[in-house]
Amino acid sequence: MSPDVISLFKRQFGHTPPHVVQAPGRLELLGNHTDYNQGLVLSLAIDKYVWIAIAARNDGRVELVSSAFREKESFTVTNIEKNPAAPWADYVKGVLAQLRKREIPIRGFNGAIHSSVPLGAGLSSSAALEMATALAVRRISPFAFKPSGVSFVPKLDERGQAPPLTITDRFELAKIGQAAENQFVGAQTGMLDQISSLFGKAFHAIEIDFQTPSVEHVPMIGEISIVVCHSGVKHALAGGEYNALRQLCESAAAKLGLKSLRRADPRLLEANKQNLSEREYQCAAHITGEVQRVIFGARALRENDFGQFGQYMFQSHESSRDLFQNSTLQLDQLVELARAHPACYGARLTGGGFGGATINLVRREQVKDFMGEIARSYQQKTGHATEPLLCQVVDGAQ
Repeated sequence: MSPDVISLFKRQFGHTPPHVVQAPGRLELLGNHTDYNQGLVLSLAIDKYVWIAIAARNDGRVELVSSAFREKESFTVTNIEKNPAAPWADYVKGVLAQLRKREIPIRGFNGAIHSSVPLGAGLSSSAALEMATALAVRRISPFAFKPSGVSFVPKLDERGQAPPLTITDRFELAKIGQAAENQFVGAQTGMLDQISSLFGKAFHAIEIDFQTPSVEHVPMIGEISIVVCHSGVKHALAGGEYNALRQLCESAAAKLGLKSLRRADPRLLEANKQNLSEREYQCAAHITGEVQRVIFGARALRENDFGQFGQYMFQSHESSRDLFQNSTLQLDQLVELARAHPACYGARLTGGGFGGATINLVRREQVKDFMGEIARSYQQKTGHATEPLLCQVVDGAQ
């Protein structure tokens, strides 16, 4: 529990919050942009969190304050609209709108938000905020889901709270977060970020099959460290580049006669190359390659073969750079600096791309040297500063 969010709530609302929830950010370990193509991804929940302190109100009004933004926000649960003066609140509003759309009765509340997830770094502060919002609302307006996805108010426990989240609950909450981004925020993202935040497990990677969808935890135990290096270029998924790539993937699948690129393979792609535009072919080749790399990468992790897994990371970045074209010169520079360091098993961009950060798999005993060398060399070569961030793999939202 974060003392900062409790202090923020007390300063704003004058009393101690009865409920505090937390949701972790995530790192995409392997499988770039495969989620909305019904593919496979390996991801991690990390020890950078969004916390929400919440207390119910009886007037249907929502009052929000965030430690990251000066603007406060106020609205009613029956009139949820965007406010250009407080765009950070769109992720909260989008979740509330989706809960109401599913006929889940929600109360007004006072909410304070604090985050240790770096903004714009590709660690999915937005999905962490969405999942924290859903769990916070569930504390004051308990709800759950049947396997069919139908919402219902469950039998409360002796403390008057909803029972622990089921697997069905977690997948439905992920869908709500995705719908919030797609329909309210305007970013056509998949469910990778939300699922990762909800299904995280300490010392394990999360292998997600988006065709089912289903989750399996893959042990990731060894003398290794996860380091994130921010390029200094902030990315925003609501921008046109992300949506344009998704459209290219969907049009490529349609021309191949497939529901999604998950069903494609290299042989089919080559046989039908003439039916695709150059960019459609490149995007499809990237996705099919990424799905294969996730399959082989999960096998390497189960065998504790971090050297082989690191090679798949490097290959993934090269595919993002050359085929998918969502890398940047700064991200490329960070990966090449990492590749040159003897402690690094593998490195690649993580997240949507077009800025943000790289993820690096590093030998634990040399991680301090790696972080210092990357910071020095990146500043020297690009003129941009980076402060490498050491991340722990943690459990999911609660």
